[in-house]
Amino acid sequence: MDYRLILYIVFTFVAAFGLSGINYNSIIKKDKTIEARTLVVVLSLALGYLLTNFAIDFLNLTRIV
Repeated sequence: MDYRLILYIVFTFVAAFGLSGINYNSIIKKDKTIEARTLVVVLSLALGYLLTNFAIDFLNLTRIV
């Protein structure tokens, strides 16, 4: 199995776990729970992608040096 897929999954769950600690009540309008959940999912996917690419680039950089 490709290690990138595993990293994408792991870092997406790590990002979702980290984002679960944020209080969205002051950011999101009242009675907009679907939009708030969608925002958390999109941010989790984006952060998971960025963290995975950072980890892969970082590991490749340390291999060269």
